[in-house]
Amino acid sequence: MKYCVDVPNFGIWSDPKRFAEFAHDVEQAGWDGISVWDHILIGDDYQVADPWILLAAAAMTTERIRLMTLVTPLPRRHPWKLARECVSLDLLSEGRLTLGVGIGWPTDPEFTRFHGETDLRARADMLDEGLDILTGLWTGEPYEFHGEHYDLEQSTFLPRPVQQPRIPIWVAAMWPKRRPVRRAARWDGLAPIVFDTETEQFGDAGPAVIAEISEYVRSHRDTAEPFDIAIAEGHSPGDDLAEYVAEMEAAGATWWRDGWLPWLDADHDAWLADVREGPPVR
Repeated sequence: MKYCVDVPNFGIWSDPKRFAEFAHDVEQAGWDGISVWDHILIGDDYQVADPWILLAAAAMTTERIRLMTLVTPLPRRHPWKLARECVSLDLLSEGRLTLGVGIGWPTDPEFTRFHGETDLRARADMLDEGLDILTGLWTGEPYEFHGEHYDLEQSTFLPRPVQQPRIPIWVAAMWPKRRPVRRAARWDGLAPIVFDTETEQFGDAGPAVIAEISEYVRSHRDTAEPFDIAIAEGHSPGDDLAEYVAEMEAAGATWWRDGWLPWLDADHDAWLADVREGPPVR
């Protein structure tokens, strides 16, 4: 199991300098990565930072940890602009970027306020087309794309990313929906959340559920290349998680994304202090 600290790109993390200093502390404490959310408007009273500026700042204060977006809503970005951002960050970090993508949720206000696409199925199709464009442009070869949502005349994007054959891509999915998991199986990793979009209720993503997800991914993979399952978890300082983490790893999870969650019985400052002591299982 690898361990990642997961934080939003708003609130106290809207300050790139603070985020960069925190990323340095995370690396020194022995974590394997830091991931940041990708939101543009939480509410009119929220302070929000661009995640690519945050990760670029973190790249300058770290040398080892993976730098991740979890997740970037590709349907509200131009894929060609994102292609440039990803390669620039991959070069700056010397090949430490992992790109997490999804369709974007919730729809309001980040799509509604800017008259973006509100239909979830259409956004899923945009995600598929956007991923084709991203990976096509990353090759550094002449590339063109003509789809339902995007139209790109032949273009060549240089430089190429450090990581080859390309930057790793993880895809978010709300289980038990199957289509997003099948999409993720075509790439390099999955960031699952157990969530019923009709009732808007979160479910338990325990070992049994992760094992079911992992088996479903295996049944839809056409390659033996490694595949990551990055679970989103939180812990209270002092928790003994060794047995639970071992069960999740046995079920198929490869990354533990540790974030402070408001519904946990944990003080935010205490959680931050605990993060600086290292991963929850040392």
